[in-house]
Amino acid sequence: MERNWAGNLTYRAQRIVHPSSLEELQEVLAGDGPFRVLGTRHSFNDLADTEGTLIATDRLPVDVDASSAPGAVRLTGAPRYGDLAPILQQKGLALANLASLPHISVPGAVGTGTHGSGDGIGSLATAVRGIGFITPNGESRTLVRGDADFAGAIVHLGALGVVTGLELDVEPTYDVAQTVYEAPAWDAILADLDAVTSLGTSVSIFTRWSRTDVADQLWVKQRLPFDADAAERRRTVVERLGAHAATQARHPIIGLPADACTEQLGAPGPWFERLPHFRLEFTPSAGEELQSEYLVPRADAVAALEAVRGLADRIAPLLQVCEVRTVRGDDLWLSGAYGTEVVGLHFTWVRDEPAVTALLPSIEAALPATTRPHWGKVFTLPGDEVRRRYPRWDDFAALRARFDPEGRFRNAYLARLGL
Repeated sequence: MERNWAGNLTYRAQRIVHPSSLEELQEVLAGDGPFRVLGTRHSFNDLADTEGTLIATDRLPVDVDASSAPGAVRLTGAPRYGDLAPILQQKGLALANLASLPHISVPGAVGTGTHGSGDGIGSLATAVRGIGFITPNGESRTLVRGDADFAGAIVHLGALGVVTGLELDVEPTYDVAQTVYEAPAWDAILADLDAVTSLGTSVSIFTRWSRTDVADQLWVKQRLPFDADAAERRRTVVERLGAHAATQARHPIIGLPADACTEQLGAPGPWFERLPHFRLEFTPSAGEELQSEYLVPRADAVAALEAVRGLADRIAPLLQVCEVRTVRGDDLWLSGAYGTEVVGLHFTWVRDEPAVTALLPSIEAALPATTRPHWGKVFTLPGDEVRRRYPRWDDFAALRARFDPEGRFRNAYLARLGL
């Protein structure tokens, strides 16, 4: 039996194929569907599932070309970010941001709107300047930034075909220092959330909601150099929060060893060794878990956090850790940050799916009606309610119909959304 990474989902596919060339991929698509694409299996729901054929991208040839255009890198295949980043580093290049896990594939992260954290940094999909598909009918299709359908095709939910190539924005390599602060007070955080999330290039708040007066940790990742004025501002805010710098490395989940985590304690290091929370060579996060995430417009973020804090007694028994992080707004039709800066409320649950599924409707009802769920995580919002929260939904549905008029990449997940 084939399962997703978390082990909570057994794929229903009749077969899984591993094409090792574009020609083999086109031969697969010439057969009977339905089809879905399988990457590194980090979706916690049935987004990638099908009753037909799963097309695994792990054997498609990977090539990384930094000569395509200034400030760009072109890649084929489906490398993980943890594999791509050292190649870029060797070329003196870097991405603007990374997710907390380097274990996820680049096309999979882009297609689901996955993100890291940072007030001034968009989701990983915003780095895309060009995308290539093999469409459900086996044809090659390329879109570049500025094309009419480009903004609709980037966060695509696997509904447009198989991504075979991406061109990404890159910049010169840089160093980052990561510092963890412990026990920031919730009242002080919520009194000026903007001041807290702007303490560094990338900021995350971690809590188990076992206490409602203080959060567990505040992780601050800062691009270097870090000037004296910014350092003084950080000192002032941290003092107001009543927090203190950790004196040894920490795991986001209190009680777990920090061996799996990227280096902390303010030690400078390359961007790709600091921006993720976890090292590629270790099992990320807890390993035995479920995840949910809700993206809330920044204007509604404090109300959302207060609502979650009000449910702390119900959340804490099922929770391993909750992470609060930020994402810059963008114009990608199905991005959780479409049209607005957002604050993400990410929940890493114990793997008790019935109990988590029973709790989620209460959380979703308490959150503002502007909240959008992460496509690859566990949520229970009905499809019509999800569609209502995306102003360009009908445009995406029309785009999908043009790419896949026969519905060969349709599955139960897309059907629930009305696609």
